[in-house]
Amino acid sequence: MFEIKKICCIGAGYVGGPTCSVIAHMCPEIRVTVVDINESRINAWNSPTLPIYEPGLKEVVESCRGKNLFFSTNIDDAIKEADLVFISVLSNPEFLAEGTAIKDLKNPDRVLIGGDETPEGQRAVQALCAVYEHWVPREKILTTNTWSSELSKLTANAFLAQRISSINSISALCEATGADVEEVATAIGMDQRIGSKFLKASVGFGGSCFQKDVLNLVYLCEALNLPEVARYWQQVIDMNDYQRRRFASRIIDSLFNTVTDKKIAILGFAFKKDTGDTRESSSIYISKYLMDEGAHLHIYDPKVPREQIVVDLSHPGVSKDDQVARLVTISKDPYEACDGAHAVVICTEWDMFKELDYERIHKKMLKPAFIFDGRRVLDGLHNELQTIGFQIETIGKKVSSKRIPYAPSGEIPKFSLQDMPNKKPRV
Repeated sequence: MFEIKKICCIGAGYVGGPTCSVIAHMCPEIRVTVVDINESRINAWNSPTLPIYEPGLKEVVESCRGKNLFFSTNIDDAIKEADLVFISVLSNPEFLAEGTAIKDLKNPDRVLIGGDETPEGQRAVQALCAVYEHWVPREKILTTNTWSSELSKLTANAFLAQRISSINSISALCEATGADVEEVATAIGMDQRIGSKFLKASVGFGGSCFQKDVLNLVYLCEALNLPEVARYWQQVIDMNDYQRRRFASRIIDSLFNTVTDKKIAILGFAFKKDTGDTRESSSIYISKYLMDEGAHLHIYDPKVPREQIVVDLSHPGVSKDDQVARLVTISKDPYEACDGAHAVVICTEWDMFKELDYERIHKKMLKPAFIFDGRRVLDGLHNELQTIGFQIETIGKKVSSKRIPYAPSGEIPKFSLQDMPNKKPRV
């Protein structure tokens, strides 16, 4: 059987970088080269400060960089020298979750390899199987044809996104009836046929994969003349959009139907904790809706650089003209963001937000002081926070019967970062 000694991975992003770093770490006899046309990104991979944050990644990279792991912009030579080129030779979809990617790579539920049903295709499949067998039990390595492999990736993410949208739809019902969506999720999650994972109600899912893969599934169904199936999966995206707009409306309505010129602290900008990735983050959408209403946003995230937040909010579909310059301030710590704010909005479930000194925060906020917990990270602190004096609003639960009344305002219009901008971006 053909033995792989040199691997080239095209793309040094959130998938290629960690995946090939772990392959190099687990297979010291294989030379792994990760290439990208982005020179600054490659320079970062070769520096002490990696371009992405992922728990455990720095240690893995430093253990083999310069030995059998290399990052380069010399794409042509890397391809010529490689025995296997990721992306262009085989279908090897990843099933990684950001924040746990290194753990997922070292101890995967399964590895899926798809290839052409030809002698050459099957030889390539078996050669890649041999690479993974360095650390993955053979029974966890699945081989399929190319279509099955690619559809498995789309379907896995679509099912996970569907579960989130399903529990988020129930969160709206819980708020209307007085039920607690966490209690409902616990009850149904104990049913072994359903299970407890991905039943966490929130302000909505984000990240690069869920929306993209669901929409790819929708596109495939439409292209193959399966309109009913396409509409079914489109509802997963529509429910996610609805949850974001519903949360933003709740903020505006609770603040007496206007946030114009009010300071609002946004805690968390990454799409989930333990990553610096902001792609399709619900924070972007919530920030857009609040900026459209004239709110002054003070944003803090422990891992997202200031420049990334500004770039995301300056997207032509998110902000207009000088909105970001006028309305957005990036804070260096959560206390600075909350100082003088009318409300605190938690958009990312960073563990540190559970441990903040909320008495200190309350003293510096304008009154009445609101907390809008879009990630249910403060569930165990509600009594303490109410005693301090906070008005608390959370997803899928009425925290207090003594909430300040408000009259619901108009519906927030839908938008998508995938939509074509109606104006050219300013340079």
